Amino acid sequence: MKKQPKQIRWLGDSLDALKGFSAEARRSAGHQLGLVQAGLDPFDWKPMEIVGSGTKEIRIRVETGYRVFYVAKFDEAIYVLHAFVKKTQKTSKKDIDLATNRYKALVTERNKK
Repeated sequence: MKKQPKQIRWLGDSLDALKGFSAEARRSAGHQLGLVQAGLDPFDWKPMEIVGSGTKEIRIRVETGYRVFYVAKFDEAIYVLHAFVKKTQKTSKKDIDLATNRYKALVTERNKK
């Protein structure tokens, strides 16, 4: 029996932010999140433990840099914490803090159940 792909849940404005990516970057992000849904790793990623345990960053490099922070360690879904255009070499504190706050809120909400 084939395993159903995990559902994707978008936190905060992460879906709207991803919709603001270029068409090519949106296609790449969708494809790579599809790989994650199938239990595979995206093509270009790195762990982002600074955000929260199990958080990973999808790196999309087209005309500029795009990033998608997600956590897939929970059984019920893949949670997209943050999506943004990366404008500098180093990820900004603002982007890391936003993703960290969403991660903490997610864990708190899950612990209530």
